[in-house]
Amino acid sequence: MPNLNSLQSFRQTLHRHPDLSGHEEATAARIREKLAEYQPDQIVDNIGGAGLLAVYDSQKPGPTTLIRCELDALPIHERSAQPYCSAHHGRAHACGHDGHMAIVMAVAQTLSRSRPASGRVILLFQPAEEDGQGARRVFADPAFTPFRPDYAFALHNVPGLPLGEVFTRPGPFNCASRGLIIHLEGKTSHAAHPEEGISPTGALARLMEQLPQLPGHFNEATWVTLVHAKLGEKAFGTAPGDAVLMATLRTETNDAMTLLADQACAMATAEAKAAGLSVRFEWEDDFLASVNTAQGYQHIVTACEEACVPCHTMDEGFRWSEDFGVFTLNGEGAMFGLGAGIEHPQLHNPDYDFPDELIPVGQSVFLNAIRRLNGMG
Repeated sequence: MPNLNSLQSFRQTLHRHPDLSGHEEATAARIREKLAEYQPDQIVDNIGGAGLLAVYDSQKPGPTTLIRCELDALPIHERSAQPYCSAHHGRAHACGHDGHMAIVMAVAQTLSRSRPASGRVILLFQPAEEDGQGARRVFADPAFTPFRPDYAFALHNVPGLPLGEVFTRPGPFNCASRGLIIHLEGKTSHAAHPEEGISPTGALARLMEQLPQLPGHFNEATWVTLVHAKLGEKAFGTAPGDAVLMATLRTETNDAMTLLADQACAMATAEAKAAGLSVRFEWEDDFLASVNTAQGYQHIVTACEEACVPCHTMDEGFRWSEDFGVFTLNGEGAMFGLGAGIEHPQLHNPDYDFPDELIPVGQSVFLNAIRRLNGMG
């Protein structure tokens, strides 16, 4: 069992000092200092940004097993009376990444006493999960190449599900999602003579109506959610010449995302052409689908059985996105949800706080998966 008091205190320190995606250096420094207590064979800094690896190497042949957690927090103002609430206005660990880090640190605590019997175990503290770029940057970093895993596992706490119970499935676990920004550009004119300009008003209105209907053309579950629209400026003497429309595209699979994105852009291009407008596109928050391999899923199921942790196979995956799919594109692995309590505040709520009772549960599932793949001394 982990030293829960020490890890809970560490988790609360992380909670009090959240860092946003791409700016996790202070959190990484805290992780590195704590990891030194647990004597990994190697610590590799600045992976994919502020990320770091803790390597436990048996020096014997065997698989490389990676356990991943996330460093970053969210741009949310926390509402909490806890003494460890965020010390930084507008930043909060409202997704539980502080708890995920504490769980992986609990794994390190055990590995310091019981090293892998074969192969390597790598603990990854990954940057920039919240913007969908962190896992890609890790894999693109040449310093990560020698540590690419044969197996990779991760978890995410899930409010609304029973406390301490595991939920997973083979196949799609989290949806792919992409943030689409459509820029429509025409020509302003005097508001008294709107016919002298080229207004994007009609095209914008039609796209706001038609884009959310695109999922009706797909056999698998897809979603288009409009999140922002802007037409011209606050200028009553000027008819607008430009507009912006933002939408989140969401699909169960990467192939469906490619088709949905193509259709959304084709629709906007056609509307712009018909209205005499130019159009350009930007993409943000680009997440691949997270897909559990059959082997990875089975390792999690068996690890739960051995830990006496209730494990449920879901009929369908979660709609929210996670960038862990980069790992299972490149090897075996799986992600699982860990129930945070039926009545617990939801992820990204300003009053969310990670339940510390989950630290030993997550640790035991990860350790059992490691035992199956690498053994432990």
